[in-house]
Amino acid sequence: MEYRKLGNSELQLSTITYGAFAIGGNMWGGNEKADSIASVHASIDHGVTTIDTAPFYGFGLSEEMIGEAIKGQDRSNIQLLTKFGLIWDGSNNGKGDFFFDADDNGKKVPIYKYSSKTNVIKEVEESLKRLQTDYIDLLQIHWPDSTTPISETMEAVDTLIQQGKIRAFGVSNYSIPQIQEAQKTVQIASNQVAYSMLNRKIETDLIPFTVAENIGIIAYSPMERGLLTGKYFTDSKLKENDHRNGYFGQFDLQKVKTLIEELSSLANTKHISISQLVLRWTTLQKGISIVLAGARNAEQAISNAKTMDFDLSASELEFINQAISKIK
Repeated sequence: MEYRKLGNSELQLSTITYGAFAIGGNMWGGNEKADSIASVHASIDHGVTTIDTAPFYGFGLSEEMIGEAIKGQDRSNIQLLTKFGLIWDGSNNGKGDFFFDADDNGKKVPIYKYSSKTNVIKEVEESLKRLQTDYIDLLQIHWPDSTTPISETMEAVDTLIQQGKIRAFGVSNYSIPQIQEAQKTVQIASNQVAYSMLNRKIETDLIPFTVAENIGIIAYSPMERGLLTGKYFTDSKLKENDHRNGYFGQFDLQKVKTLIEELSSLANTKHISISQLVLRWTTLQKGISIVLAGARNAEQAISNAKTMDFDLSASELEFINQAISKIK
């Protein structure tokens, strides 16, 4: 495994980071607890020391399972990343930006983006309990909240830093102006944003800005929620309550299938999986600090970790980039 310094912080994170969205179950067609915990253990055993979660993932379940999974582990060798600002339990009393209705076993749950000072403090205390720890390595705002001044949100963050409850702070899904506003109050270590072979929008303006400002980029959805594994073009079926049924519709699936077929030739030559090839390419892109990779079981977790066991030559990267260019 390779470890990288996150932006201007003191954090050293594993380049492949365990993404804990799917093990929360909701929106992903459920989960198996034993398999999920085994995937965390396997990740740690294979050098993946960084875990990214959020209260919203499984409405607290993801954080609870992470807390259970790291019991008995050396906490100083594990970096916990979590978030705040997506409210599902009604505690916002209708305040904030309505985001969408999430599915919870057939029941619609309204989700709000809300990051008032009081709410930030409340959420962090709840996360600490679920994670069974007394500090968070990187706290992140999950999505911007237009109803709360950024300065108010950042005042809460500064308080938490002073209290020693968080080591560093990052934003997620933030624009450049929003980052600049937040920086007036606290140091921004990172921005967690969507980035993949199929979604390279941030290369135009965000990456040049973050590189210049020494702000890390945490790439989420590098596999486009499993689409780039190729298995959904064969016999893999999604459950009815899996959000990806709609999500995959934004892509030209025939072009994606062709891309996967082209990349598979290189993956086969290198005796690696298409998933490993996609993840490794992502880790090598300019400005990308760490890459999130989800795993539902130990086998997937080990495969993700082994992504860093090989490299890609200049000619191989050129081959991959040529194949990607045909998607446009």
